[in-house]
Parts: sequence; C-alpha cells; structure tokens
Amino acid sequence: MNNVELQPKAELFRAMHGGPAILVLPNAWDVASARVLEQAGMQAIATTSAGIAFSLGYPDGQRISRDEMIAAVARIAKAVKVPVTADVEAGYGNRAQDAARTAKAVMEAGAVGINLEDSTGNPERPLVDLPLAVEKIKAVREAGRAAGVALVINARTDVYLENVGAPETRFDEACRRGKAFRDAGADCVFVPGVTDSETIGRLVQQLKCPINILAGPGSPSTRELQGLGVARVSMGSKPMLAGLGLLRRLVREVTEKGTYSALEGLVTHSEMQKMLGA
Repeated sequence: MNNVELQPKAELFRAMHGGPAILVLPNAWDVASARVLEQAGMQAIATTSAGIAFSLGYPDGQRISRDEMIAAVARIAKAVKVPVTADVEAGYGNRAQDAARTAKAVMEAGAVGINLEDSTGNPERPLVDLPLAVEKIKAVREAGRAAGVALVINARTDVYLENVGAPETRFDEACRRGKAFRDAGADCVFVPGVTDSETIGRLVQQLKCPINILAGPGSPSTRELQGLGVARVSMGSKPMLAGLGLLRRLVREVTEKGTYSALEGLVTHSEMQKMLGA
C-alpha cells in the first residue's frame, strides 16, 4: 500500500478519536486474531507489542527487534481492510532519529497509527527523560509529514504503570508529560495503570485532548469511560494472555477430568478458513 492510499485511512482513524462513541480496541497479536477482531466489527486494529513478542518467544520490553515487530505489523495490515495502529514500544532506539526510522517502517508496513511509550525498562530510571520523549514524538510527526501521511500518534506515559515517584506525585507528573506529548504533536495521550474513575476523569479534564485508557478486570466499563470523556480504550496483551489462560484451563480439564468443555464457543475451523481466504 502506498502513502496516497494510507492517508485516507489515517484521517479515518484520527476521526474515530473524536466520538461520539468511544473507540474500543481489543489488541491483536497476529493475523488470525486481527481477522477475528475485524469480523467482530472492530473499526480499527491495534497491535500489542507484548503479545507479538510473547508469540515469537521474547519477553516484553523491546527485547524483540524492530524488524521482527514491523514484519508482524505488516502481515496484520495486509490481512485487514480497517486502519491498523502499531505498538512500537519506545521506538527501538535511544534517539529521536530511531523513533523516526521506526515510524517510517510502520508506514511502509501499511499501518497509519503508532503507539510510542516513555518506558525505559530500567527500574533505576524507569522513564525516558522528558525532553528526549518529546523529541521522539516530534520526529515521528515529521516522518509522517515527510511521507505525506498524518500518522496518528498515541503517546504513552508509564508514570502509573511503573509506579514512578510517590503516589501523591503521579497525577501531576502524568499530566506534565501528557501535556508535553500533546503539545509536541501527539493526537492521543495514553495513561495505562489508571483504573479509578475519579483519576481518569481528572486526566481528561486536565489534558484536554483524546485520552486512551488500558482496560481490564476492575476497570470502569466502556460506557462509564465514555461518560468520563475517554476517547479510546485498549486492552494491551490481555486478550492474548486470556487465550493462553484458556489453553491452561483446557489442559487442566482434560488431564484432571478427561472432558473438553473449555473448547465450547471456539472459532470453528471453517470460520477461520473463510476469514483467511480459503
């Protein structure tokens, strides 16, 4: 897909962040999961970097190479008709130009959005220095501009997810980073690790831009999040891990009881064949 074809998809995906309905993105980790999500009516497909890494035998945290991650994104983007946004962790490098290179590869893969985080993976220094994080976002924005694609940037801060600083300081720090990301050109600010409605509502009010919340058990419902003004809700690696949890339950059932009820409700072989074009 060339950049002329990508730009309308980028515009469509950006518009999804403007309501009136919240954008729901259960994340995909391979072609099969992406096709199931598309057939189920998802307006767009978001990849999960952790899910892709796990499926290829890597732990999370930029242990997978840029090339392997982009190859997985490309296979997904080729297999679906809806817009695809790629989770590329912290951009696969410690420089702004590394993030720009990754953004260029994302567009070449056929994706029109990018998820860029500020996590380092280093417990002693868990977040990328704010000036560098801002420069990465600017570099990604410029890479899209140079390619003629208004890449949709979802800028993620892991202040809450990594429990950075004293609890009473996290809200202000998340807002400081979120505002800087917004002003640098991010279309949406992603604050994973926040699950209480009061804090989520305050983030929406303070940041004054589309907000992405990571959802799971214990999170407010999508209806509640929409009422709080949240624009986008995603699930990260949880759908992929839920599938592995089902596999574990299945094995326990068949080895302990000799029965197979965990297989009820599965996607059938014929359905999958049809989804993949057989």
